[in-house]
Amino acid sequence: MGSEKIPGRAHPRRGALGLAVPSRPGRPSARRPVGPSLIALSIAFTSALHAQDQIGLAVGSTPPAVTLEDLDGKPVDLTQWIGKKPVLLEFWATWCPLCKALLPRVEAAKVAHGDEVEFLIVAVGVNQSPRSIRRYLDKHAMPGTVLWDGKGAAVRAFEAPTTSYVVVLDRGGRVVYTGVGEEQDVEAAVSKAKG
Repeated sequence: MGSEKIPGRAHPRRGALGLAVPSRPGRPSARRPVGPSLIALSIAFTSALHAQDQIGLAVGSTPPAVTLEDLDGKPVDLTQWIGKKPVLLEFWATWCPLCKALLPRVEAAKVAHGDEVEFLIVAVGVNQSPRSIRRYLDKHAMPGTVLWDGKGAAVRAFEAPTTSYVVVLDRGGRVVYTGVGEEQDVEAAVSKAKG
């Protein structure tokens, strides 16, 4: 079945994280179920990325402007922070074991830098919804503003290869760090963005 075409049926392109990339603006993204095999694949993929020098966006690059949504569906333009102060973005999911393992490092950086750096948790649109995320947040606090990327706009703009992907931008909106997995030195990355 793979990539064969069925006459009269549109096939969505698959981007990073397996998200359906709409071929026309305004079309909803398809969701894929996340099971043990996808989680294992994500962990294996993340391990393979550690061996690479460059993950996602190039250091020194400036990502395009992106508008996401809050968990109530209201638009949130990231330019309200990007280009004004250092920003950390983590591509996150409630089901991501690497995100859970990375959480103490992100929390420690948030405590150390407070409001000097904006911490944004980008909830990817794979096997979760704003409603399921709100339920999760009722029991588990996150160290930053949680935003919904249901259409994959931020995943594409920031070239997110997997969950637990972290991008740190300096005050000018330039990438100073990208990384994946639980062993990231988030504190050093954030300090570099401020320096």
